[in-house]
Amino acid sequence: MMLSTALKLSRGAMTACRATGIGLLSRTPSRLSPSSSRFFCGPKGSNASPVALQMIDYALSHARSLKSDESYAQGLLVLEQCLSTQSNEVVDATSQNSRAMVLLAMSTLLFERGAFDDAIDKLQTIQGLEHSHLGVRVASMEDLVGLNLLLERNDTSRVLADKCLELFVNASTDIDCYNDGVGSKVLNVRAKSLKGLVELVHGNLESAESFFQASRDDKGCTGNVALSYGEFLHSTGKFSLAKELYQKAIEEISANKEFADPHALSACCMSGREVWLAATCALGQLEGHLRNFSEAEEILTRVLTKTEEHFGSHHPNVGTVLTCIALMFRHKAIMEHSSSLLIQEGLYRRALDLLKAPSLETEGTKAVVGRRDIVALARGAYAEVLCVQQNRKDEGEKMKRWAETAWRNRRLSLAEALEISELSSKVPVIDARISRAL
Repeated sequence: MMLSTALKLSRGAMTACRATGIGLLSRTPSRLSPSSSRFFCGPKGSNASPVALQMIDYALSHARSLKSDESYAQGLLVLEQCLSTQSNEVVDATSQNSRAMVLLAMSTLLFERGAFDDAIDKLQTIQGLEHSHLGVRVASMEDLVGLNLLLERNDTSRVLADKCLELFVNASTDIDCYNDGVGSKVLNVRAKSLKGLVELVHGNLESAESFFQASRDDKGCTGNVALSYGEFLHSTGKFSLAKELYQKAIEEISANKEFADPHALSACCMSGREVWLAATCALGQLEGHLRNFSEAEEILTRVLTKTEEHFGSHHPNVGTVLTCIALMFRHKAIMEHSSSLLIQEGLYRRALDLLKAPSLETEGTKAVVGRRDIVALARGAYAEVLCVQQNRKDEGEKMKRWAETAWRNRRLSLAEALEISELSSKVPVIDARISRAL
């Protein structure tokens, strides 16, 4: 029944595209969908198939319209049908751009439903499309790194980031939409920023800084680049500069909803939507670190609402944002010598439930924990709430030990991450894209 429905949707999408050329763009736009066939261009005017682009927009809109397992399955089947119309044997840029775009869209839907390994498979396929636009391959590599960081496959993410840099060895001969070569330069900045993010996750600040140097180029410092560089500055105590970059990322994404530029193409956890949420979440954390608690609460509450709207109220990403809010209330209580134990406990309990934190009976080092950084940080802070209550101190000590053994951050110990001091410039920054503490 579902297959039949999806095929009908697919045929309907193709018919509408061929009949009107732009008929499906009146639907809710996705951040992957372009506004015209100018999405890819090369020296001979090669494009991705307009029909494929319209079907992508249709599939994404349909899948997200109900946010149900069935609507996502139907969206994926429409994309499978679209992919089947693109021949594997044709190696021209138009065909390969079309296949790559469909695969990016499929990986995004799979990511949104939590099928991370399936999303990774789709993204890896794109790397074999050597005649596709450089922007598509950089986007797919960026997404691969992001997903592997989310899954704590740190060594794999480092290898992939290096491979992304290797794409530019012969960049001068690659397709570029701009005669002055600006496009390749922008993509190169993205690749270096991606490597910088990986080094930051590994705790190598000097190495990270060397790769973020290129991010100072204003033309390339947008989207993921601005966010990652902002997080580096934030984590090293350069709050004013970090705030400027967070605001830049938020404003530019808000003004460019369709992402029609192939040099800004992104998907999965590195998509424009994800960057907006993560940059706004980082800005809220920053306001908390600056002790502007009213602004921090307002910003983080807005992020929470948008995250629930996008992913649903029971998604683990909601737990990540709730952890940020709880840590902000903790900071506020310490600085104002007030108490918010009940508020904090309610937030930590809800966050840990959504993050699917394992039982405390499972040893932290051996436990299989998704979003480990966030779970350990939430439990470490929650343990403090319990330890100040005499009748719950034993429970708090047990939770503290679990959090300390589960914590794997290479830059900060858990105690340093939770420390609030006038003298300390070391602050943890939660990256909501990859659910990691930087």
